[in-house]
Amino acid sequence: MEIAELLGALMRAYPEKFLPEERIFGNIHPGDRIFVGTGCGEPQCLVRGLIEYVRSHPKAFFDAEVLQVWNLGVSAYSDDKFKDNFRYNAFFIGENTREAVNRGFADYTPVFLSAVPEMFAKRRIPVDVALIQASLPDAHGYMSLGISVDIVKAAAESASLVVAQINSHMPRVHGDTFIHIRDVDFVVPCEEPLLEFRTSVPDEIAGRIGRYVARIVQNGDTIQVGYGSIPNAILAHLRDKRHLGVHTELLTDGIVDLMQRGVVDNTLKLLNRDKTVAAFCMGKRETYDFIHDNPSIEFRPVSYTNNPLTIARNRNVTAINSALEIDLTGQATAESLGKYFFSGIGGQADFMRGAILSQGGKTILAMQSTAEQGKVSRIVPFLKEGAGVTLTRGDLHYVVTEFGIAYLHGKNIRERAMDLISIAHPEFRTWLIEEAKKLSLIYEDQAFIPGEKGEYPETLETYRTTKSGVKIFLRPIKITDEHILKDFFYSLSRDSMYHRFISTRKDMHHDRLQAFAVIDYTKEMVILAVVEKEGTEVIAGMGQYFTDEATHTAEVAFVVRDDYQGRGIGAELLSYLTYLAKKAGLHGFTAEVLADNKPMLQLFEHMGFGIEKSAEGGMYELKMSFRE
Repeated sequence: MEIAELLGALMRAYPEKFLPEERIFGNIHPGDRIFVGTGCGEPQCLVRGLIEYVRSHPKAFFDAEVLQVWNLGVSAYSDDKFKDNFRYNAFFIGENTREAVNRGFADYTPVFLSAVPEMFAKRRIPVDVALIQASLPDAHGYMSLGISVDIVKAAAESASLVVAQINSHMPRVHGDTFIHIRDVDFVVPCEEPLLEFRTSVPDEIAGRIGRYVARIVQNGDTIQVGYGSIPNAILAHLRDKRHLGVHTELLTDGIVDLMQRGVVDNTLKLLNRDKTVAAFCMGKRETYDFIHDNPSIEFRPVSYTNNPLTIARNRNVTAINSALEIDLTGQATAESLGKYFFSGIGGQADFMRGAILSQGGKTILAMQSTAEQGKVSRIVPFLKEGAGVTLTRGDLHYVVTEFGIAYLHGKNIRERAMDLISIAHPEFRTWLIEEAKKLSLIYEDQAFIPGEKGEYPETLETYRTTKSGVKIFLRPIKITDEHILKDFFYSLSRDSMYHRFISTRKDMHHDRLQAFAVIDYTKEMVILAVVEKEGTEVIAGMGQYFTDEATHTAEVAFVVRDDYQGRGIGAELLSYLTYLAKKAGLHGFTAEVLADNKPMLQLFEHMGFGIEKSAEGGMYELKMSFRE
């Protein structure tokens, strides 16, 4: 049926619903609360019509409150010239209304988005008028709310007066998206393209963050991703994953891209298997076309999608969100910069807590390390006065910046502070170290090497499999490794400690440990052989060399945890240290080895070095040259 023919049939069947806009808006009363559809689903025709009605009838109603989650379109009702007619109240602050909120011309209601539908239903937040946008009715009279279900359906169900803009551009989306034409009071046909939301092309910083996050996301995870350039970069780096599921608030172009590539198939979800579940969509026209009448996609209200208990019914939920600022204790704000209101709680906290409740779930906070073109650190000693704590210290597992990954879950304040400092922008690390010392967040004698000498050489990370089949991760030591280094040393037997340090001393206090963990990478190298046990890094072996600048050689030493000895880890450590020393232009190694440490002597001999050996007092002094 053609659009004109359909509309004609509807007007004949429901003539009372098709009235001139002037008569429709005449039903709004002073003090009414007017709900407007969300984001890209905003009914632009209705909003423009409402504004025109107020212009032509300036005394028709006063003190109306406009309720909305997110404004991307027409926002004239927040203009100062309409202050007597409208008062804007946002559940999430967008760019179009940020200044109005902070100047006191509009309001912000901080609330978990999942709680809003119940507030509408119980009239804690009454809705008198709902201005919504929907698809054209089908043969049974059902209209789909399309790209914006979120709190729109709840508003339409609880409002005293519902006005629906019907638009053939609105896709028909499966799920709990439908409203019958009988249940709306007025219908306004208006053909216009939907609003589109396009993020900027991700830069190299966002790309680096995306690559780090891709390390954490595993095949089969069910993901939730927020909006913006960083989340889009993250999604672009998940293209090599398999069998991902999606249970999210916001459906974006990036998620649709993964669906089209077969990366997202939802086959391993326990809840809504084979379905991508979301509450609303903000994207480009091609994305709207993809979700139209697509049975693999279901939209539902946020009371379902954002309910932490619903989220947790899936296993391995990975919630990926961003923030404006995080402090060294792990508190993060996504809603305000100090006293300046910037965005809102939204659904971020709902999903982070739902992921924590999920079996195998994890939370990731992905953010650029700086703001204002690098002038301000987003990692700070403590959140600014007035900042809203969107995520508490217990909400975060991983924090990711372009400088690496910090894992906070289960760590104490000192460990958290050091982990976060290690992924801050290098320009701010010295400042953060000093501030953390003043606040007694870290050791007062914490060592730190600023600049390039202390910059973690991530490019030296590599994976190896020993001849006995042990898979190990070889990487340089980090300033944050002190706690796992302590566990490693205390796991060694007395014999292993004696052969490594030629001493019976067993204690490994902070001052000794940080001598290993805080190094000048241009003069020495410490390589850890790491294995993973139940998702936790365990050091199986450690090798190191110290450069003698006079001879351009290096003293080398290594030790392997007792339960991993004889499995080829020492050989891999020595081989890799040799490679790095040669790459640095060194001529060879020196070493002191106890005469009874035959496995160590044999290992050096099997490396093919040119060895000069001298014995004294039960110890061999070795000089080993690298042969070309």
